[in-house]
Amino acid sequence: MGTIETNLQAVKTRIAAACGRAGRDPREIVLVAVSKTCSSAMVRTASAAGQRDFGESYVQEAQAKIEALSAEGLVWPGIVWHFIGPIQSNKTRAVAEHFDWVHSVDRLKIAERLSAQRPDTARPLEICIQVNVSGEATKSGVEPREAVGLAQAIAQLPRLRLRGLMAIPEPTSDPRVRRERFLSLSRLREEIVGTGIGLDTLSMGMTADFEDAIEAGSTMIRVGTAIFGERVSKTMETRDRV
Repeated sequence: MGTIETNLQAVKTRIAAACGRAGRDPREIVLVAVSKTCSSAMVRTASAAGQRDFGESYVQEAQAKIEALSAEGLVWPGIVWHFIGPIQSNKTRAVAEHFDWVHSVDRLKIAERLSAQRPDTARPLEICIQVNVSGEATKSGVEPREAVGLAQAIAQLPRLRLRGLMAIPEPTSDPRVRRERFLSLSRLREEIVGTGIGLDTLSMGMTADFEDAIEAGSTMIRVGTAIFGERVSKTMETRDRV
């Protein structure tokens, strides 16, 4: 694995190649560098190399990192922070106060808490609904058939801006399965748009599969290992589904 700078360039080269195959403009793709378990110094290095969007999954770790880097002046329009992990009910205030995007909303209750706790002085919190496209019992995400109703409800909440859908399909070596999962999310977005809700974001694709996601219509990919290397293991914060 190379340096963070060379890794970023390699990922951008892969993005450009995937866009070329799909007849798309690479500028349509937002790269979210997944920096969970990475140090502030690693984020700082990636930011200095031109990376703008960073994804975090652990609230306490992310909050400390955001505050440290903000103190150094790495704030808007420098870094855009994306929360991409499962959302604990007792952590919604920290998420609402510190992040610019949340990709993992799958319950109206969580969206309502984020709406109520988003500071009035902040820009609207950009929201993606997480959809369980592969039907895994252990995976977060709303069932596809419930996504339209959830989108309609979230679209009415103040201080939130519903932007799109997110999915993490099951790991598979079959490219046809991967592509179908991604296409199913793309079709679901079109269905929701057809109800009059404007969605412009499909957050799908990670290190192992983002080329397939781009070819299926992804507009935002979440890449960690290919940029920062293998992560140090971390025990996830205890989830609270109250």
